[in-house]
Amino acid sequence: MGDTHTTQRPRARTVREHRRRAALMAAGALAFACGSAWPQADTNPNLNAQLLVAARNNDVAAVERALAQGAAPNSRNRLGKSALLMASERGQADLAATLLRAGADVNQASLEGVTPLMAASYGGHAAIARELLRTGARTDGLDRMHKTAWIYACAQGHVDVVTLLLDAGVAIDAPGEHRLTALMWAAGQGHAPVVRLLLERGARIDLRDDRGLSALDIARQQAHADVVALLQAR
Repeated sequence: MGDTHTTQRPRARTVREHRRRAALMAAGALAFACGSAWPQADTNPNLNAQLLVAARNNDVAAVERALAQGAAPNSRNRLGKSALLMASERGQADLAATLLRAGADVNQASLEGVTPLMAASYGGHAAIARELLRTGARTDGLDRMHKTAWIYACAQGHVDVVTLLLDAGVAIDAPGEHRLTALMWAAGQGHAPVVRLLLERGARIDLRDDRGLSALDIARQQAHADVVALLQAR
């Protein structure tokens, strides 16, 4: 948007970088979005495998039986996903509560670095996110894409989860990769309710990413008129 840091780069490189960044923001760049749970076969007699199969099927009674017989609550499948992570991805609150009562590690991550809180934040599962935070979920974990639960909640537009994370003490202006803040992600995705909440809670609008773009610049690039209006009013 006329910033000297941007215009000094060769034009072709600048265009490529802008297109790449826009594509990443549009997609959410979520490490676990394309990977489904991959538990061992249903016929495997191993108790841990039975637990994972039951969790995949959201069969709470079968999960409880497996746990009672000695299955480890932190068992993971070949993608490194625990039963708690699978429940958090899918918004299965009863299953998540059962696993938490059994002592499941609230911060255990998949091979992609995805934690249950990241999964719940991405999916907008506020009830699960609340329980995860209550039982000690960390908010500062990074997945393989160098993103946090905070960034996912804002980028996906989940106001309830954003509120929970703010109340848990997340730093509202903490920059992520490429110095993108939560406000920039929400603005780029066109999530006006989240943008409004972040502004009400004191998010700075003068910060810029590593291209020299502010949240307002990004909203303009993506043609989100309602977000542009909110930011211009500040």
